[in-house]
Amino acid sequence: MADQETNEVSIVDLIPALRAFARTFCRVPDDADDLVQETLTKGLANIDKFEPGTRMKSWLFTIMRNTYYTRVKIAAREAPGLLDCASSRPISEATQEWSVQSKEVHGAIQRLPEHQREVLMLIGVLGVSYEETAEICGCAVG
Repeated sequence: MADQETNEVSIVDLIPALRAFARTFCRVPDDADDLVQETLTKGLANIDKFEPGTRMKSWLFTIMRNTYYTRVKIAAREAPGLLDCASSRPISEATQEWSVQSKEVHGAIQRLPEHQREVLMLIGVLGVSYEETAEICGCAVG
């Protein structure tokens, strides 16, 4: 029971990182929060499968990544073309220079293949090591 309480505290401490990682997948904050909630639910339901001595963060990020890709597959079958829906585009553009530059950077990042966006977010923003990133993304280091 004490181990489970320790894991739950670790999970709670990781919520900000999970939210940040979820934003790499979901443009809408509410969708990102739903992804975090589903990740936490799955993580807690399967806490007995967590291997002590490994990193909880990597384990939860892997759950999130797999959950997201499962959602994408289901959405593609149920509503083709939904991801390019015109209603997801902004209604009006901001006029501030910093906002425009921010949107340019965001747009450039969004044009990257999804796996490259994930790596950029994990390493560049969340500070995850190359080794952990490779483990989370299921690829070789580098």
